[in-house]
Amino acid sequence: MIKPLRGTYTVMVTAFDNAGELDLNAQAQFTEWQVQQGIHGLIPLGSTGEFLSLSAEERQAVAKCVIDTVDGRVPVLVGAGAESTDEVIKNVKMAENLGADGTMIIPPFYSTPTWDELIHHFGRIGEASTRPIMIYNNPATANVDLTPKLVSELSRLQNIDYIKESTMDVTRIRDILEFSQGRITVFGGIMGFESFVEGAEGWVAVGSNILPSKLAKLFELTVNDENYHAAREVYREILPIIRLVSGHRYVSGSKAALALIGRSVGCPRPPRLQLPDSEMPEVRRALALVGLLPKSVI
Repeated sequence: MIKPLRGTYTVMVTAFDNAGELDLNAQAQFTEWQVQQGIHGLIPLGSTGEFLSLSAEERQAVAKCVIDTVDGRVPVLVGAGAESTDEVIKNVKMAENLGADGTMIIPPFYSTPTWDELIHHFGRIGEASTRPIMIYNNPATANVDLTPKLVSELSRLQNIDYIKESTMDVTRIRDILEFSQGRITVFGGIMGFESFVEGAEGWVAVGSNILPSKLAKLFELTVNDENYHAAREVYREILPIIRLVSGHRYVSGSKAALALIGRSVGCPRPPRLQLPDSEMPEVRRALALVGLLPKSVI
């Protein structure tokens, strides 16, 4: 029986070298650091992993690197999103053959599929899968909104067991849990602490690329211990990092911050650009506020 997925999962950056090619050694080192820091799970090849800027061969190489490095110590969900249903199924099979514990799948992001088309899309994928699927709702970038009523219908499909709910409306978590009647487990996306309070069992986080131990601790205090006072204190402490990697900086800000703390994973791939010098003081300030750089840099 597959153990239920829960906790803070890092949606990982992808490491590149100075020439813009994959750096699998740096990827493995970054993966090992995440596990050693106590992260509960890892998700390579999500949006933060720049999956749309990688070839199929590169995506497979990154997935294999992370899965092999983790070696079963924490769950690994591989991002498998694509515009074509058939391509998603190929991505899912690739991930499962490598030993992934499941996949995370954003809806088709250009064709604006209808309700019925989404049911058919995820139904075919679920039937082709052997491990849990986390559907990913991010209407701001996917051009598709998986509403709570739609999620309730999707939760009836084979292997559609989890959702990353990545809007700013945490009442959606309440509604998803009510409408699906326990058929699907919710992970927060943007809103971690608030999602936990509403009943989420996990958080797919960008900020844990930089601060994995503290973002993992926030889950443990809130969900496991129900110590909301202590959790709120940790939340306030890590807010500078959460804010730093919000909006357009989820890739560039994460990579700039990692370079400053001695864990460089290279620059983003075009069309994304390296964070401009004008924004670097804000990165240094955020890192200083959470204790990763001296306060003197503020």
